[in-house]
Amino acid sequence: MQKRIWQSGLSILAAAALVAGCGTNNSSSGTTNTSNSGGTGNTTSTSGKTIKVGLVTDTGGLNDNSFNHLAYVGMQEAQKDLPNIQTSVVQSQSESDYVPNLSHFAQDGYNLVIAVGYLMADAVQQVAKEYPKTHFLIIDDSITGIPNVASAIFQSQQAGYLAGVVAGMVQRNHLLKNINSHNTVGVVGGQEIPPVDTYIAGFQQGFHSVDPTGKVIVEYTNSFNDEAAGSQYAQNEISQGADIIFPVAGGTGIGSIKAAQSAKVYAVGVDTDQSYLAPGTVITSAIKRVDTSVFDTIKAVQDGTFKSGVNNFDLSNNGVGIAPIISGLPKSVTDAVNQAKQEILSGKIQVSTTVQK
Repeated sequence: MQKRIWQSGLSILAAAALVAGCGTNNSSSGTTNTSNSGGTGNTTSTSGKTIKVGLVTDTGGLNDNSFNHLAYVGMQEAQKDLPNIQTSVVQSQSESDYVPNLSHFAQDGYNLVIAVGYLMADAVQQVAKEYPKTHFLIIDDSITGIPNVASAIFQSQQAGYLAGVVAGMVQRNHLLKNINSHNTVGVVGGQEIPPVDTYIAGFQQGFHSVDPTGKVIVEYTNSFNDEAAGSQYAQNEISQGADIIFPVAGGTGIGSIKAAQSAKVYAVGVDTDQSYLAPGTVITSAIKRVDTSVFDTIKAVQDGTFKSGVNNFDLSNNGVGIAPIISGLPKSVTDAVNQAKQEILSGKIQVSTTVQK
Protein backbone atom coordinates (compact mmCIF):
# COMPACT_ATOMS: atom_id res chain seq x y z
CA MET A 1 0.00 0.00 0.00
CA GLN A 2 1.13 3.53 -0.70
CA LYS A 3 1.21 5.61 2.48
CA ARG A 4 1.22 9.35 2.93
CA ILE A 5 1.78 10.91 6.32
CA TRP A 6 -0.16 14.05 7.17
CA GLN A 7 0.83 16.36 9.99
CA SER A 8 -1.54 16.53 12.95
CA GLY A 9 -3.25 19.68 14.13
CA LEU A 10 -4.94 20.48 10.83
CA SER A 11 -8.20 22.34 11.07
CA ILE A 12 -11.24 20.53 9.75
CA LEU A 13 -11.45 22.95 6.83
CA ALA A 14 -7.84 22.38 5.91
CA ALA A 15 -8.29 18.66 6.22
CA ALA A 16 -11.29 18.84 3.93
CA ALA A 17 -9.24 20.70 1.36
CA LEU A 18 -6.54 18.07 1.49
CA VAL A 19 -9.08 15.30 1.06
CA ALA A 20 -10.53 17.03 -1.96
CA GLY A 21 -7.16 16.81 -3.66
CA CYS A 22 -6.04 13.37 -2.60
CA GLY A 23 -7.73 11.27 -5.27
CA THR A 24 -8.02 7.52 -5.11
CA ASN A 25 -4.75 6.17 -6.40
CA ASN A 26 -4.68 2.50 -7.33
CA SER A 27 -1.99 0.41 -5.70
CA SER A 28 -1.10 -3.24 -5.85
CA SER A 29 -3.60 -3.99 -3.11
CA GLY A 30 -6.37 -2.01 -4.78
CA THR A 31 -6.47 0.53 -1.95
CA THR A 32 -5.16 3.93 -1.00
CA ASN A 33 -3.83 4.39 2.53
CA THR A 34 -3.53 7.62 4.48
CA SER A 35 -2.23 7.79 8.04
CA ASN A 36 -1.97 10.40 10.77
CA SER A 37 -1.02 10.38 14.40
CA GLY A 38 -0.95 12.62 17.41
CA GLY A 39 -3.63 15.14 18.29
CA THR A 40 -3.86 18.75 19.38
CA GLY A 41 -6.22 18.28 22.33
CA ASN A 42 -5.18 17.19 25.81
CA THR A 43 -1.81 15.50 26.02
CA THR A 44 -2.80 12.59 28.24
CA SER A 45 -5.81 10.33 28.39
CA THR A 46 -7.32 8.56 31.37
CA SER A 47 -5.25 5.50 30.66
CA GLY A 48 -2.40 7.24 28.88
CA LYS A 49 -2.82 4.69 26.10
CA THR A 50 -2.74 5.61 22.43
CA ILE A 51 -5.98 4.69 20.68
CA LYS A 52 -5.48 3.53 17.12
CA VAL A 53 -8.42 4.15 14.79
CA GLY A 54 -8.64 2.82 11.26
CA LEU A 55 -11.25 3.94 8.76
CA VAL A 56 -12.19 1.90 5.69
CA THR A 57 -14.19 3.74 3.02
CA ASP A 58 -16.49 2.07 0.58
CA THR A 59 -15.81 2.45 -3.13
CA GLY A 60 -17.03 6.06 -3.09
CA GLY A 61 -13.79 7.12 -1.39
CA LEU A 62 -12.94 10.23 0.56
CA ASN A 63 -13.73 12.51 -2.37
CA ASP A 64 -17.43 11.68 -2.39
CA ASN A 65 -18.29 14.93 -0.55
CA SER A 66 -20.81 12.76 1.25
CA PHE A 67 -20.84 10.05 3.93
CA ASN A 68 -17.27 8.75 3.44
CA HIS A 69 -15.99 12.30 3.70
CA LEU A 70 -18.15 12.93 6.78
CA ALA A 71 -16.75 9.84 8.51
CA TYR A 72 -13.27 11.15 7.82
CA VAL A 73 -14.19 14.57 9.22
CA GLY A 74 -15.48 12.93 12.41
CA MET A 75 -12.21 11.05 12.78
CA GLN A 76 -10.23 14.24 12.22
CA GLU A 77 -12.29 16.02 14.87
CA ALA A 78 -11.45 13.25 17.33
CA GLN A 79 -7.81 13.51 16.28
CA LYS A 80 -7.86 17.22 17.07
CA ASP A 81 -9.96 17.28 20.24
CA LEU A 82 -9.10 14.04 22.03
CA PRO A 83 -5.72 13.02 23.44
CA ASN A 84 -3.52 10.26 22.05
CA ILE A 85 -5.51 9.37 18.95
CA GLN A 86 -3.67 7.78 16.04
CA THR A 87 -5.60 7.45 12.77
CA SER A 88 -5.29 5.84 9.38
CA VAL A 89 -7.55 5.57 6.33
CA VAL A 90 -7.78 2.93 3.62
CA GLN A 91 -9.89 3.71 0.55
CA SER A 92 -11.48 0.67 -1.04
CA GLN A 93 -11.39 0.47 -4.82
CA SER A 94 -13.82 -2.46 -5.10
CA GLU A 95 -16.11 -4.47 -2.85
CA SER A 96 -13.55 -7.28 -2.82
CA ASP A 97 -11.26 -4.96 -0.84
CA TYR A 98 -13.58 -4.76 2.18
CA VAL A 99 -12.50 -7.90 4.03
CA PRO A 100 -8.74 -7.45 3.49
CA ASN A 101 -8.91 -3.75 4.38
CA LEU A 102 -10.81 -4.37 7.62
CA SER A 103 -8.50 -7.28 8.44
CA HIS A 104 -5.43 -5.13 7.83
CA PHE A 105 -6.30 -2.81 10.69
CA ALA A 106 -7.39 -5.61 13.01
CA GLN A 107 -4.16 -7.51 12.38
CA ASP A 108 -2.17 -4.37 13.15
CA GLY A 109 -3.74 -4.06 16.59
CA TYR A 110 -6.07 -1.12 15.97
CA ASN A 111 -8.50 -0.45 18.79
CA LEU A 112 -11.36 0.67 16.54
CA VAL A 113 -12.05 -0.08 12.89
CA ILE A 114 -14.72 2.00 11.16
CA ALA A 115 -16.54 0.59 8.13
CA VAL A 116 -18.31 3.26 6.11
CA GLY A 117 -21.43 1.98 4.44
CA TYR A 118 -24.22 -0.55 4.28
CA LEU A 119 -22.42 -2.57 1.62
CA MET A 120 -19.70 -3.51 4.11
CA ALA A 121 -22.05 -5.36 6.49
CA ASP A 122 -21.08 -8.89 5.49
CA ALA A 123 -17.38 -8.06 5.62
CA VAL A 124 -17.73 -6.52 9.09
CA GLN A 125 -19.57 -9.54 10.46
CA GLN A 126 -16.90 -11.87 9.10
CA VAL A 127 -13.87 -9.90 10.28
CA ALA A 128 -15.34 -8.91 13.66
CA LYS A 129 -15.81 -12.56 14.56
CA GLU A 130 -12.22 -13.30 13.57
CA TYR A 131 -10.88 -10.44 15.72
CA PRO A 132 -13.07 -10.33 18.85
CA LYS A 133 -10.69 -8.01 20.72
CA THR A 134 -11.02 -5.27 18.10
CA HIS A 135 -13.95 -2.83 18.23
CA PHE A 136 -15.84 -2.16 15.00
CA LEU A 137 -18.28 0.57 13.96
CA ILE A 138 -20.41 0.20 10.83
CA ILE A 139 -22.21 3.16 9.33
CA ASP A 140 -25.70 2.67 7.86
CA ASP A 141 -26.35 -0.96 8.75
CA SER A 142 -27.77 -2.65 11.82
CA ILE A 143 -25.60 -5.46 13.19
CA THR A 144 -26.64 -7.02 16.49
CA GLY A 145 -25.49 -9.99 18.51
CA ILE A 146 -21.76 -9.42 17.98
CA PRO A 147 -20.26 -7.95 21.16
CA ASN A 148 -17.49 -5.97 19.47
CA VAL A 149 -19.64 -4.31 16.77
CA ALA A 150 -21.58 -1.05 17.10
CA SER A 151 -23.91 0.23 14.39
CA ALA A 152 -24.87 3.80 13.52
CA ILE A 153 -28.33 3.99 11.97
CA PHE A 154 -29.77 7.26 10.71
CA GLN A 155 -33.46 8.02 10.27
CA SER A 156 -32.67 9.55 6.91
CA GLN A 157 -36.31 9.54 5.88
CA GLN A 158 -36.89 12.37 8.35
CA ALA A 159 -34.19 14.52 6.72
CA GLY A 160 -35.51 13.59 3.29
CA TYR A 161 -39.01 14.66 4.31
CA LEU A 162 -37.86 18.13 5.36
CA ALA A 163 -35.85 18.56 2.16
CA GLY A 164 -38.92 17.42 0.21
CA VAL A 165 -41.00 20.12 1.89
CA VAL A 166 -38.53 22.76 0.70
CA ALA A 167 -38.53 21.37 -2.83
CA GLY A 168 -42.32 21.14 -2.87
CA MET A 169 -42.77 24.71 -1.69
CA VAL A 170 -40.33 26.02 -4.30
CA GLN A 171 -41.91 23.93 -7.05
CA ARG A 172 -45.57 24.57 -6.30
CA ASN A 173 -45.18 28.31 -5.78
CA HIS A 174 -42.45 28.99 -8.40
CA LEU A 175 -40.32 30.64 -5.76
CA LEU A 176 -37.07 30.65 -7.72
CA LYS A 177 -36.04 31.76 -11.18
CA ASN A 178 -36.33 29.13 -13.95
CA ILE A 179 -38.86 26.96 -12.13
CA ASN A 180 -40.93 25.69 -15.04
CA SER A 181 -44.57 24.65 -15.37
CA HIS A 182 -43.96 20.87 -15.47
CA ASN A 183 -44.26 20.53 -11.68
CA THR A 184 -41.61 17.81 -11.71
CA VAL A 185 -38.55 17.01 -9.62
CA GLY A 186 -36.01 14.23 -10.07
CA VAL A 187 -34.14 11.85 -7.78
CA VAL A 188 -30.86 10.16 -8.74
CA GLY A 189 -30.21 7.20 -6.44
CA GLY A 190 -26.98 5.24 -6.16
CA GLN A 191 -28.34 1.76 -5.46
CA GLU A 192 -31.67 0.40 -4.26
CA ILE A 193 -30.48 -0.16 -0.69
CA PRO A 194 -32.02 1.05 2.59
CA PRO A 195 -29.71 4.03 3.28
CA VAL A 196 -30.57 5.40 -0.16
CA ASP A 197 -34.24 4.48 -0.27
CA THR A 198 -35.07 5.92 3.14
CA TYR A 199 -33.89 9.35 1.97
CA ILE A 200 -35.91 9.01 -1.24
CA ALA A 201 -39.08 7.80 0.49
CA GLY A 202 -39.00 10.69 2.92
CA PHE A 203 -38.31 13.18 0.14
CA GLN A 204 -41.27 11.90 -1.87
CA GLN A 205 -43.60 12.13 1.11
CA GLY A 206 -42.42 15.58 2.13
CA PHE A 207 -42.67 16.89 -1.42
CA HIS A 208 -46.18 15.58 -1.90
CA SER A 209 -47.28 16.95 1.48
CA VAL A 210 -47.08 20.46 0.02
CA ASP A 211 -47.31 19.70 -3.71
CA PRO A 212 -49.69 16.72 -3.98
CA THR A 213 -50.01 16.90 -7.76
CA GLY A 214 -46.29 17.14 -8.39
CA LYS A 215 -44.27 14.37 -10.06
CA VAL A 216 -41.13 12.78 -8.62
CA ILE A 217 -38.95 10.90 -11.12
CA VAL A 218 -36.74 8.26 -9.44
CA GLU A 219 -33.83 6.57 -11.21
CA TYR A 220 -30.80 4.61 -9.98
CA THR A 221 -27.28 4.70 -11.41
CA ASN A 222 -26.03 1.58 -9.56
CA SER A 223 -22.88 3.47 -8.64
CA PHE A 224 -21.56 5.72 -5.90
CA ASN A 225 -18.39 6.90 -7.63
CA ASP A 226 -19.30 7.75 -11.22
CA GLU A 227 -19.81 11.48 -11.72
CA ALA A 228 -20.41 11.01 -15.45
CA ALA A 229 -23.32 8.66 -14.74
CA GLY A 230 -24.70 11.09 -12.17
CA SER A 231 -24.60 13.86 -14.75
CA GLN A 232 -26.20 11.69 -17.43
CA TYR A 233 -29.09 10.58 -15.24
CA ALA A 234 -29.72 14.12 -14.02
CA GLN A 235 -29.72 15.45 -17.58
CA ASN A 236 -32.26 12.77 -18.52
CA GLU A 237 -34.56 13.84 -15.68
CA ILE A 238 -34.11 17.51 -16.55
CA SER A 239 -35.12 16.70 -20.15
CA GLN A 240 -38.36 15.28 -18.71
CA GLY A 241 -39.13 18.58 -17.02
CA ALA A 242 -37.44 18.19 -13.63
CA ASP A 243 -36.06 21.47 -12.36
CA ILE A 244 -34.97 20.28 -8.90
CA ILE A 245 -32.65 17.25 -8.67
CA PHE A 246 -32.05 15.29 -5.46
CA PRO A 247 -29.04 12.96 -5.85
CA VAL A 248 -28.63 10.26 -3.20
CA ALA A 249 -25.58 8.65 -4.73
CA GLY A 250 -22.37 9.62 -2.94
CA GLY A 251 -19.70 10.81 -5.38
CA THR A 252 -21.97 10.01 -8.33
CA GLY A 253 -24.29 12.72 -7.07
CA ILE A 254 -21.61 15.38 -7.60
CA GLY A 255 -22.17 14.91 -11.32
CA SER A 256 -25.91 15.35 -10.83
CA ILE A 257 -25.43 18.63 -8.98
CA LYS A 258 -23.06 19.91 -11.66
CA ALA A 259 -25.59 18.95 -14.34
CA ALA A 260 -28.28 20.92 -12.52
CA GLN A 261 -25.95 23.89 -12.30
CA SER A 262 -25.14 23.72 -16.01
CA ALA A 263 -28.83 23.50 -16.91
CA LYS A 264 -29.61 26.48 -14.64
CA VAL A 265 -32.01 24.44 -12.53
CA TYR A 266 -31.70 23.45 -8.87
CA ALA A 267 -30.51 20.63 -6.63
CA VAL A 268 -30.91 19.31 -3.10
CA GLY A 269 -27.70 18.03 -1.51
CA VAL A 270 -27.34 14.93 0.64
CA ASP A 271 -25.55 13.76 3.80
CA THR A 272 -23.76 17.07 4.36
CA ASP A 273 -24.32 20.70 3.38
CA GLN A 274 -23.36 20.52 -0.30
CA SER A 275 -24.16 24.13 -1.16
CA TYR A 276 -20.43 24.79 -1.63
CA LEU A 277 -20.44 22.46 -4.65
CA ALA A 278 -22.77 24.76 -6.58
CA PRO A 279 -23.67 28.00 -4.80
CA GLY A 280 -27.02 29.30 -5.97
CA THR A 281 -27.98 25.87 -7.30
CA VAL A 282 -28.26 23.78 -4.11
CA ILE A 283 -31.37 25.01 -2.30
CA THR A 284 -30.78 22.92 0.84
CA SER A 285 -29.31 19.54 1.80
CA ALA A 286 -30.70 16.55 3.68
CA ILE A 287 -28.02 15.78 6.24
CA LYS A 288 -27.03 13.02 8.61
CA ARG A 289 -24.37 13.36 11.28
CA VAL A 290 -22.01 10.58 10.31
CA ASP A 291 -19.20 12.70 11.73
CA THR A 292 -20.89 12.78 15.14
CA SER A 293 -21.35 9.01 15.23
CA VAL A 294 -17.67 8.49 14.41
CA PHE A 295 -16.44 11.01 16.98
CA ASP A 296 -18.69 9.62 19.72
CA THR A 297 -17.59 6.05 19.10
CA ILE A 298 -13.91 6.94 19.15
CA LYS A 299 -14.44 8.73 22.45
CA ALA A 300 -16.34 5.75 23.85
CA VAL A 301 -13.48 3.41 22.97
CA GLN A 302 -11.04 5.77 24.62
CA ASP A 303 -13.21 6.12 27.73
CA GLY A 304 -13.85 2.39 27.98
CA THR A 305 -17.60 2.87 27.46
CA PHE A 306 -17.95 1.29 24.00
CA LYS A 307 -21.27 -0.55 23.65
CA SER A 308 -22.24 -2.94 20.91
CA GLY A 309 -25.59 -2.85 19.17
CA VAL A 310 -27.49 -0.13 17.36
CA ASN A 311 -27.20 3.61 17.97
CA ASN A 312 -30.03 5.58 16.36
CA PHE A 313 -29.66 9.12 15.06
CA ASP A 314 -32.79 11.12 14.24
CA LEU A 315 -34.38 14.56 14.56
CA SER A 316 -34.80 14.18 18.31
CA ASN A 317 -31.03 14.03 18.92
CA ASN A 318 -30.00 16.21 15.95
CA GLY A 319 -28.63 13.14 14.21
CA VAL A 320 -30.39 14.15 10.98
CA GLY A 321 -31.84 17.38 9.63
CA ILE A 322 -31.44 19.83 6.77
CA ALA A 323 -28.81 22.42 5.96
CA PRO A 324 -29.58 26.15 5.75
CA ILE A 325 -32.05 27.01 3.00
CA ILE A 326 -30.92 29.11 0.04
CA SER A 327 -31.39 32.84 0.61
CA GLY A 328 -34.20 34.71 -1.06
CA LEU A 329 -37.03 32.33 -0.21
CA PRO A 330 -39.98 33.62 1.82
CA LYS A 331 -40.36 32.90 5.52
CA SER A 332 -43.26 30.59 4.69
CA VAL A 333 -40.76 27.95 3.55
CA THR A 334 -38.90 27.96 6.85
CA ASP A 335 -42.20 27.97 8.70
CA ALA A 336 -43.39 24.91 6.76
CA VAL A 337 -40.14 23.08 7.51
CA ASN A 338 -40.32 23.90 11.21
CA GLN A 339 -43.94 22.78 11.40
CA ALA A 340 -43.11 19.50 9.64
CA LYS A 341 -40.21 18.91 12.01
CA GLN A 342 -42.41 19.41 15.07
CA GLU A 343 -45.09 17.11 13.69
CA ILE A 344 -42.51 14.40 13.02
CA LEU A 345 -41.16 14.77 16.54
CA SER A 346 -44.66 14.61 18.03
CA GLY A 347 -45.54 11.55 16.02
CA LYS A 348 -48.30 13.28 14.07
CA ILE A 349 -46.34 12.65 10.88
CA GLN A 350 -45.06 9.12 10.38
CA VAL A 351 -42.43 9.18 7.66
CA SER A 352 -42.36 6.22 5.29
CA THR A 353 -39.18 4.29 4.47
CA THR A 354 -40.67 2.77 1.30
CA VAL A 355 -40.07 4.37 -2.08
CA GLN A 356 -43.23 4.97 -4.11
CA LYS A 357 -42.80 3.74 -7.67
